Amino acid sequence: MNKTFNLLFFVKKGKIKADGTAPIYLRITIDGVPKEISAKRTIQPERWDNKLQKVIGSSIEIKSLNAYLKTLEQQVYEAHHQVLKDKEQATSSILKAKLQGTDEKQRMLVPIFQDHNNKIKELIGKEYAAGTLERYTTSLNHTIEFMQWKYNISDIDITKIDHAFITDYEFWLRSVRNCANNTAVKYIKNFNKIIKICLANDWIERNPFGNYKSKVKEVERVYLSETEIQTIIEKDFKTERLSLVRDIFLFSCFTGLAYIDVKNLTKSHISFGIDGEQWIFTHRQKTESASKIPILPVTQMIIDKYSDHPQSNNEDKLLPILSNQKMNAYLKEIAGVCRIEKELTFHIARHTFATTVTLTNGVPIESVSKMLGHKNLRTTQHYAKVLDRKVGEDMKILKNKFYSNNQIIATESKII
Repeated sequence: MNKTFNLLFFVKKGKIKADGTAPIYLRITIDGVPKEISAKRTIQPERWDNKLQKVIGSSIEIKSLNAYLKTLEQQVYEAHHQVLKDKEQATSSILKAKLQGTDEKQRMLVPIFQDHNNKIKELIGKEYAAGTLERYTTSLNHTIEFMQWKYNISDIDITKIDHAFITDYEFWLRSVRNCANNTAVKYIKNFNKIIKICLANDWIERNPFGNYKSKVKEVERVYLSETEIQTIIEKDFKTERLSLVRDIFLFSCFTGLAYIDVKNLTKSHISFGIDGEQWIFTHRQKTESASKIPILPVTQMIIDKYSDHPQSNNEDKLLPILSNQKMNAYLKEIAGVCRIEKELTFHIARHTFATTVTLTNGVPIESVSKMLGHKNLRTTQHYAKVLDRKVGEDMKILKNKFYSNNQIIATESKII
């Protein structure tokens, strides 16, 4: 049931024609959402009585025009009554479509969601990674499973998606699917993107996410210490595959590049920077933001080591990288051999660059953020929060300043 339903005729004075007349419009407002319809009639603006909602005058033409407007008004009431009789939610868009004879066809959620996923599929390697398609495919499957669980249906009209649908969906993700907080929030976020598409196309009038709130819990990022990095560097691996994976992993540790960005590197991405030294110039595939990274000695050694590698030359790549799945599998093996009690994944290298390699060694957070390709400094600040060692070193510098200026001695004498 609608809370408010109002009709208002008015003259659009901003559209006055050459003969001095202006068009009459009817505004339909349901629950605060207005839609305007042309009455297909024009009058002299000064002859319109806004309070009485009619044209002033007693001529046959004016009486006929007022009667026409009354008929149009009645048609709106009848359309509204019919929608409610059909037990559907009346909206100003639906009533406008009925009056204009262009009733909006029923739009279902699953085809819209699938069309979105199909477009991502076509753009893999250009704008999206394969993992993005996988996430949205899983999101669609979860959405279908939820609808079957909650409503015993496999699809739903998008106009029927409301706040309760979203909160029930989140409950299902947390309870039936047993998703952790951040995982559930990410699936809801993916679903929200589909809703935004519907809103942008005017397929729905109200945003069901309007009063919805969720919060991603901050997860402590795992990274390697200097000792652990050194252990991996010095370890003599007996197999070529582990040696290769170690080198590629270290390359990421000293550049901060994610797996897909390392994989996409070619020799053309290396050029001279503003300091006259060699840098890596690339764009993150995830955010399309630029990353400009000076090449450190360890990084250069790895580049030189694989400069003539057959795979690199055949594929026109800077490094002969394996699939992400294989890399992570071999990294677990490397962690075991090096007795590192952390679940080693390729992405830990990026965290290690942000913390152990840069921030811990005094590189300003603004510079780290730029090299990582972060669009927002707050993203980089998550790394800075875990650096207790850096905090201790910074405070030690402050203590030394106090002692050197005899400020501590003066303060202590007063306190004692």
